[in-house]
Amino acid sequence: QVQLVESGGGLVQAGGSLRLSCEISGRTFKDYTMGWFRQAPGKEREFVSAVTWSGGITYHADSVKGRFTISRDNTKNTMYLQMNSLKPEDTAVYYCAADRTRGIATAQARYDYWGQGTQVTVSS
Repeated sequence: QVQLVESGGGLVQAGGSLRLSCEISGRTFKDYTMGWFRQAPGKEREFVSAVTWSGGITYHADSVKGRFTISRDNTKNTMYLQMNSLKPEDTAVYYCAADRTRGIATAQARYDYWGQGTQVTVSS
């Protein structure tokens, strides 16, 4: 049983920063490509960022490129999303996900396991 648990969400003012964490348990963390998705109220869930199993390749959606940084620490079974220069439009529930294949994936259908989500609210 693979479990993903997000943490680090909260309320922040526009221009501020937050760091989300996602801890995985139950399987060998380093075997998975990991990703972050988000879902704003009234909108569909969308891809944010992904990192390959080694951490050597990362990919970010255009909407967050230059502001968000994804990383992982395989010794701690944990993935991170550093979010800087936050905007009100970044307000959403953020989900982490694990993909058993090893390439970068932006499609939700590629991901096999999901966390419960953590709320990020950015006030203007």
